Amino acid sequence: MRGLHPAERVEEYVARGWWTRETLDDLFRARVAAAPDRLAIVDPANKADLVGAEPRRLTWSEFDAEVDRLASVLRDHGLRPGDVLAVQLPNTVELAAAYLAGWRLGLVISPLPVQYRAHEIGELGALAGFAGFLTVTRMGGRDMAEEARAALPGLRVLLAHGDPTFDAELAAARGPVASHAGDPNDCVTICWTSGTESTPKGVRRTHYDWLAASWVTVDAPRLTADDVLLNPFPMVNMAGINGMFLPWLRVGGVLVQHHPFDLPTFLRQIAEERATYTVAPPALLTMLLARPDLLATTDIGSLRLIGSGSAPLAPSMVKGWQEDYGIGIINFFGSNEGIALITDPHDVPDPEQRALFFPRYGVPGVKWSIRSAEQISTRLVDPDTGEEVTEPGRPGELRIKGPMVFPGYLQGDRLPSPFDERGYLKTGDVFVIDGERGEFLRYVDRVKDLIIRGGMNIAPAELEGLISAHPDVAEVAVLGYPDEVLGEKVCAVVVPKEGRTVTLDALLTHLRAAQIASYKLPERLELREALPRNPVGKILKRDIRRELA
Repeated sequence: MRGLHPAERVEEYVARGWWTRETLDDLFRARVAAAPDRLAIVDPANKADLVGAEPRRLTWSEFDAEVDRLASVLRDHGLRPGDVLAVQLPNTVELAAAYLAGWRLGLVISPLPVQYRAHEIGELGALAGFAGFLTVTRMGGRDMAEEARAALPGLRVLLAHGDPTFDAELAAARGPVASHAGDPNDCVTICWTSGTESTPKGVRRTHYDWLAASWVTVDAPRLTADDVLLNPFPMVNMAGINGMFLPWLRVGGVLVQHHPFDLPTFLRQIAEERATYTVAPPALLTMLLARPDLLATTDIGSLRLIGSGSAPLAPSMVKGWQEDYGIGIINFFGSNEGIALITDPHDVPDPEQRALFFPRYGVPGVKWSIRSAEQISTRLVDPDTGEEVTEPGRPGELRIKGPMVFPGYLQGDRLPSPFDERGYLKTGDVFVIDGERGEFLRYVDRVKDLIIRGGMNIAPAELEGLISAHPDVAEVAVLGYPDEVLGEKVCAVVVPKEGRTVTLDALLTHLRAAQIASYKLPERLELREALPRNPVGKILKRDIRRELA
């Protein structure tokens, strides 16, 4: 998986200065050298309950030593440059160290949500060819190491924090470990996205595109080495990795980890750690605004900005945070494949505009302050006719190009290309041109048939395939329905076989037997005599959504 971006793209972006020879390990070493004795990273306050280990607070030099020890052990277990190391850990010091130790050795890190179980682990392991697996012995009553061992019987290396042998190896290991002399165009991560197909797709990324993307999430919140970043998003995809982890590496400061999301703990960490920046889903921000009693007992005065996204922001919510608490909300729109659009308080001071609009980069006479504005090219394309959309109000699929866009999927030759004939990433999301000068894009809908539950993507097709195997199910359609806290929840609309019946409990028992992640489980069941279809037999989910609404 070397040289992922084509040579002509590398030549262009290097010539423009958008890509350099810098690697992720170079970035980390620079931070250690700049402030070795300053606090760098803080464990979740509830780490003891989470994984049975006491929370730690490490300086940059202490954290570098931790990375060296882990890199040494991974190397001694035979992992070599280019090997894929799966990592299934909660947001802790150990997860951050796993990324950096792997990159120091030239490994490809494939992070897995802790909710993934045997079904997902086995499927993704077969796709990526995991050479090693790093996890924790137990978490929340689950034997994480045993689940991985059972799902991946051919695995070469299985290591688990909390295992006495592995912990002893780490304690005895010594550095320094030399950096692998890799190429910035080498693959460094395979993250997983639940697209519209039933099988998750592996999103490959290199040093080049991760480092370019990191400037976006540094520039929008104006981060510096004095910032304290509170990270509640799992560091397994774009939101956690590029929303918090990489900008922290880029500027320094302190990274405070949080997992799993617990509101009292989250608010306490803001106050105790004096967090200056965090990220949160829109539903949580709306709920907190409606419950001032929850914030009245917490000192949130250190917070300057909060990033949000994954669902449309309510103008009243963005305005409320700004007027009531003096905290600006940054509106993020992006994906695992390519971070794209950012609306921040500096460029768009009006909170209601900031909730509704994203920059339309490249409009003559309109300047944006973040450096990616000069690097990202966008276009709208009519999804039905393929025509370029240039007039306001006409819906079109957003397509993007730039140095932070990924090079392609794992085993991409077996999948439809995510790029159009001009090399733009087809996002599957529909926007219209807006603003007095056409300087904005306004989100309309998404083409892709995804459910986003609490920031986690769920592929309906995967669930439909599993549910259809239930002996009492004739037909099924899975779709999301609105939820005030999570954004969306999962509903299964089922046509039972003749003379049979189906209950939600029976479906959940069936799905749990398949050992799928719990966040994918349906929370609502609707029974129908038939599913609405168009003349060629395709299920009309829009009709079902109207019924559910």
